[in-house]
Amino acid sequence: MTDDPLDLSKQGGQPYQAPPQYGQAPPPQYGQAPQYGQAPQYGQAPQYGQAPQYGQPGPAGYQAPVSASDAKMWALFAHLGGIFFGFIPPLVIFLMYKDRDPFVRGHSVQALNFQILLMIVYFVSFILMIILIGFLTFFAAWIAAIVFGIMGSIAANRGEPYKYPVNVSFVK
Repeated sequence: MTDDPLDLSKQGGQPYQAPPQYGQAPPPQYGQAPQYGQAPQYGQAPQYGQAPQYGQPGPAGYQAPVSASDAKMWALFAHLGGIFFGFIPPLVIFLMYKDRDPFVRGHSVQALNFQILLMIVYFVSFILMIILIGFLTFFAAWIAAIVFGIMGSIAANRGEPYKYPVNVSFVK
């Protein structure tokens, strides 16, 4: 016998055992019966025949086509959103639907181009407010934005293309 203070056999315990390796079941502990047979390992399901086969996933970035009613709705939102929130709604709709639906793309591009032009007109009107004519140009641009936006939303709701009467093609 040795006088090893780490020898647990003298103290009533079990001697140190190395931990089980990955993929091996742990050894039975004192007082437990050993397990017989093979239990499924972690991450493996019991095999009962063949697993179901699934088809190939779609290509990366593939999105479902837009229904006709949804296309009309998003085109309408591109025009009406411009009235209340400026260029942000047409830009977001353009970025979301530019590759999914040509109808929504056309309306969102028209609305976005008009809103960019409108921002330029508002900026010039703000500068011209020094000589007071800017108030008139700002008011005229604001009225035109409301009227043309409503006309565009009506055309979008009917499923017809729409071009703003005054527009510059910044985005194509």
